[in-house]
Amino acid sequence: MDLPSPTGNNGWNAQAWLRLTGEAGGHQAGATAPLKWLRGYQRPDGLLELPLLHTGGGLVGGDQLSLDVAVSARRQALLTTVAAQKVYSSRGRFRHGETARWSRQHVHICLTDRASLDWLPQELVLYADGLHEQQLTVELDADCSWLGAEVVRLGRSAAGEGLEAGCWRSSLSIRRRLVDAPSRWELVDRLSLEGDALVHEHGMAAQPVLGTWIWAAPCSLSGPLLDALVLQGRLQRQGLLGTMAIGRLPQGVIARYRGPSTQAARFWFTRLWALSRSVQGLAVPELPRVWPFQEQPLAHPRVQDEPCSGQTAATVMPCT
Repeated sequence: MDLPSPTGNNGWNAQAWLRLTGEAGGHQAGATAPLKWLRGYQRPDGLLELPLLHTGGGLVGGDQLSLDVAVSARRQALLTTVAAQKVYSSRGRFRHGETARWSRQHVHICLTDRASLDWLPQELVLYADGLHEQQLTVELDADCSWLGAEVVRLGRSAAGEGLEAGCWRSSLSIRRRLVDAPSRWELVDRLSLEGDALVHEHGMAAQPVLGTWIWAAPCSLSGPLLDALVLQGRLQRQGLLGTMAIGRLPQGVIARYRGPSTQAARFWFTRLWALSRSVQGLAVPELPRVWPFQEQPLAHPRVQDEPCSGQTAATVMPCT
């Protein structure tokens, strides 16, 4: 299916920004409606938790969100969202002239001077015929750490709904600034899910949930430590329904989930998060306070998953 490029800006145009420095452990932040920062929380695991709230109840065609984050001076923070983000139907409902209108989100993150940031928003749910494009750009110094996870549900599958004529597009770029060498790309990842890609085996294989977990680790961590994390991460898939893969980046790790369950993706990604902290000698992470889930992903090896005919546990697929 040939879809037009996102156009039109007659919806919300909201911005949020955040600056974390070493000055008295404080931070500066601002946002325009419908985005709003909630009060930060200094967690026992050492991270400053900062929740971002979208008060509009979801995105429709034409909505545009942007987030700009800069962290420096050895600050450690976790950014999350207060609720799952919903993207409502665009085709035939929200139009700009003769062109279907898209919602868009752009996130730019810059890390310097041994900063560490975990970007863990709650899942994104696209309704049937929803059109959404997102862009995430990360720039970080050699001694910085960025960890991100994303879980996307394509259609309200519990109600028998798929993405139908909708589309989800994602652009992710991670660029590392090195001290005595030119900067390099850690990862450039482009995805577009629509039409045949939703059912083809090399796409979603008719599964409703896609997840991506990425860690751009500090250059001080050795390759053998990252290799060990990959091996341990494979073991952590046991008991979880879905197709899961994990592999190395030049200085980091990437994992993918494809399957029937947002819970299974969250459980595996939380375990990988714990492993990433363990290899750095840091405390076991706690779930963000604003998450509504009554779950213990680190305590239980098995979870209750949505039924999926013919689905097997812990299927291995190549990491690309």
